[in-house]
Amino acid sequence: MNPKKKILIQFGNKVREIRKERGLSQEELSFKSNLHRTYIGMIERAEKNITLINIEKIANALELNISELFS
Repeated sequence: MNPKKKILIQFGNKVREIRKERGLSQEELSFKSNLHRTYIGMIERAEKNITLINIEKIANALELNISELFS
């Protein structure tokens, strides 16, 4: 596996896991984070290399510190 892709997969899986734990749909998370629903799906499927600004938006929407998305 491409090492660059590995972190995207790990991050996407973590976002999906926490989103589901919180009982949120992709659409609900997108609304809370002010990101498009399809973008959330692309992040979860490791299809997008997300920016730090958008990582912060997702962390805030999930009521987490940014570091918790990488643990």
